[in-house]
Amino acid sequence: MSSVAETVAALRVGALVLLPTDTVYGLCADPSVDGAARRLAELKGRDPSQPVALLFADLETALRRFPAAARAHRLFPGPFTVVVTDAERGSVGIRIPVLPREPAAIVRQAGAVLATSANLHGGPDPRRLEDVPDEIRSACAAELDGGELPGVPSTVVDLTGDEPRVLREGAVPAAEALAQLRR
Repeated sequence: MSSVAETVAALRVGALVLLPTDTVYGLCADPSVDGAARRLAELKGRDPSQPVALLFADLETALRRFPAAARAHRLFPGPFTVVVTDAERGSVGIRIPVLPREPAAIVRQAGAVLATSANLHGGPDPRRLEDVPDEIRSACAAELDGGELPGVPSTVVDLTGDEPRVLREGAVPAAEALAQLRR
């Protein structure tokens, strides 16, 4: 297994890494590195135009970059990906999971990481590091083992319109996610 310092160093040079989250194992990269999102998509075997979420260690850091995420403050931290509108990027997915100490330190030091589930497109979501397909693990420069995770991906909530809508029901049922936003 990799250390926090090794994983942060790998991210900074543009390498892909594997991190445990509060839902599934994530395939992660530094968003400031050209081509990182494309490499994630290629490794997963999915269309590069499909968006990749930005994972943050805390709400304050996310809000500095994406003030529109404030609308979702009741969902964070937790097993949600929230889609908001950004002037530079258009729509962007924001994820602020409840992370174990080491992955949280990595994301905090990086500022943010691109993150998608560490599975092949359409394949099962990885609950354990051993569930990550060999072709993905071998392409990563660092990995952290967080033990067995819930194995259900985040619930994706779209906040780009006037009314929130659930794009993917995941770890939290759609009705519960919408109720949390209304509280």
